Amino acid sequence: MGTPRRTFLKAGGLAALALAGGGALYRATHSGQPHRFALDGEARAALHAMLPALLAGALPQGAGREAALATTTEGVHQAILGLPPGTQKEVQDLFGLLALAPARRLLTGIAGGWEGARSEEVEAFLQDWRLHRLGLLRSAYHALHDLVLGAWYAQPASWAAIGYPGPMKELA
Repeated sequence: MGTPRRTFLKAGGLAALALAGGGALYRATHSGQPHRFALDGEARAALHAMLPALLAGALPQGAGREAALATTTEGVHQAILGLPPGTQKEVQDLFGLLALAPARRLLTGIAGGWEGARSEEVEAFLQDWRLHRLGLLRSAYHALHDLVLGAWYAQPASWAAIGYPGPMKELA
């Protein structure tokens, strides 16, 4: 015969109570405030690998290159911190996916870590995302592109290359 109706209802009620208790415990132990964006570890390595591809032709060659990459990386981090918390969370999720090996392999085609990624691989995945049929990947590309270029051109050191004299001086 099957399970009696009363036993079934009791089991359902106990399961509902267990779920409610678990949800209450989760809410009690996890803050409702979204955490601030953190660009660290593999996420920083991913950005560092993407910068030369996104700034192709604009980055200095030679001695100033690493300093320019470091300054731009910090500029991207500061720009993300200036975004609303919900947007920061979305960018954090994007970098989290790029840092996770299986997701990185599936979404970008880069098998090894970001530090070992060849520039051709990075350029190919960015180009693929830029033209991808899925709007989500196109949006991710444009977010990365805009953050990087915004951080790059916010630096006074990059203005001379495009002929920008800087902000107008206030008339006294």
